[in-house]
Formats: sequence, C-alpha cells, structure tokens
Amino acid sequence: MLENKEELQQINLELLANQVVEGFITGLHKSPFHGFSVEFAEHRLYNTGESVKNIDWKLFGRTDRLFTKRFEEETNLRCQLIIDASSSMYYPEGEKNKLQFSVYCAASLINLLKRQRDAFGLSVFSDKVLLSTQAKSTTAHQRFVYFELEKLMADKPKNRNTSLVTSLHEIAENIHKRSMVVIFSDMMESAEDTEAVFSALNHLKHNKHEVVLFNVTDKRSEQEFRFENRPYLFIDTESGEEIKVQPGQVKESYLKAITEYKYNLMLKCAQYRIDYIDADINEGFYPVLNAYLVKRNKMM
Repeated sequence: MLENKEELQQINLELLANQVVEGFITGLHKSPFHGFSVEFAEHRLYNTGESVKNIDWKLFGRTDRLFTKRFEEETNLRCQLIIDASSSMYYPEGEKNKLQFSVYCAASLINLLKRQRDAFGLSVFSDKVLLSTQAKSTTAHQRFVYFELEKLMADKPKNRNTSLVTSLHEIAENIHKRSMVVIFSDMMESAEDTEAVFSALNHLKHNKHEVVLFNVTDKRSEQEFRFENRPYLFIDTESGEEIKVQPGQVKESYLKAITEYKYNLMLKCAQYRIDYIDADINEGFYPVLNAYLVKRNKMM
C-alpha cells in the first residue's frame, strides 16, 4: 500500500516511462529498425566479411535479416542525463512545460537504458549543479533517480537563473570518461555568450564523451511567436523583468533574432560534432527516443 503522495507520483512516472517505451519498441517493428525487440541491445546488424560464428540464426529465421549476438561486455554503456532546471524551463505555466517534457523524456530513456543493461546517471543544474549522481544500472538507482525527477516536477522555482557554462564544466570533470552525455536545456543562456557555452560543451567532447543536445522549446510561442495581436505582459521567468508590448510590433525582429540564434547554435554543434536535436514539447517523446537509439547504434 502506498504510504504517501511522493510514492504514488514515483510509480506514475515509472508507469508512464514504461508505457512510452513499450509503445516505442512496438513501433520499431514498423520502422527501419525492424527486427529489434525489447532485447535489441543484445544484437547488431551483421557486416559483410565478419565471422559468422556469432550470427543469431533463429532471429534470421524470424526477420530474414542477419544479426550478430553481442556479448554482455560489448553492450555496456554509460549515459549521463543532464537537465536544466532553471526557471525558464518551467515555461509555459501549467503541467505541460519544458521541464516536465524533459523529465518524461529522461525517465523513458532510463527505462530503455535499464532494459539494455546500460548504466545511467543524472545531473541537474540551474545557477549551480543541484545534483550529480554516478552512472549505475541497478533497480535501486533507477528508483532513486525517478524520485529526484519527481521532485523536479513538483518544484516551482521563481527567478532561478541559468549557469550553463559553469555547471557543464563541473559536470564534465565528475563523470566517467567515454560516456554518452544527453542534455535537456532550452539553451537560453547561450544567446548571450555563445563562445563560453560551446567551450563548456567542447570540454565534454575533450573528455571523450559523445554529446547529444536536446534543445527543448515550446516551438509555437518561443520559435514562431504565435500570439494574438493584443497587449501582453511578458515576464522573464529568471530575472523577473517585465515588458508590456503588442506582439505585432516586435514579431519581425524577434523572429529574425531567434532564427539567427538557432542557426548559429546548430552550426556550432556540427562544428564540435555534437548531435543537435530541436525538441518541441508538443511533438511527444518518440523523436527523442529515436534520436537516442540512432546515436547508440552508431557508438556500438
């Protein structure tokens, strides 16, 4: 029997993550990844010229495709999930915000990692590093991480700034080398100091990590600026600064600035060989899981 609301919330998050992953895996059978199952981490596509001794002939009989068995030591991966928990991530107000989307994505990735016997850790930052765990693959660690993710969603910070640069440098020094690093952030700070941000991201690359950046946004309002043409009071959730303006007066200049910013962000990621994914909170979780799977297959 559940003792408190926190236990109920944790189970809800675990159930949601499980449902998302089950649906995702089912969908794989209708995708280019056809032939994989819940045990897909144990196989990889056979490459012409390799030894045939590890081919899974039973799987070949079911899928008509050649896969080789992967031994357990070949499947181990360390993945560090990093979540930006500054006040801007709690936009828009209500349950469906950038932070909640990031938490659900992270929980689903943890579910996938656990199924694949991979290790996972969690780092959370805002104006400083709030949490950073080692990567483990145990059930107890999974429950602890889910509990911490639930706490993030329950939190409603006001005027909590972002210190992306300092936080990423600190995290880079404390996680195991040669990990997959998955970052969920709206990257709002980088508009002010792009070079410093990419210096921090490059710190991760220097330590031999493979980095995947999910730039989490509410595309409709933050990238397309879809507001009715009437007076609005816009409030900076991190600084508290307020400005009253009619969207039609600033839309053109805003769209020009945001388009240039996004272009430079993608360009820099390509330069540093960082996988950049534009993650719209309204598009669901499957694009995030698919991007992770593609990245993992490239690494193995």
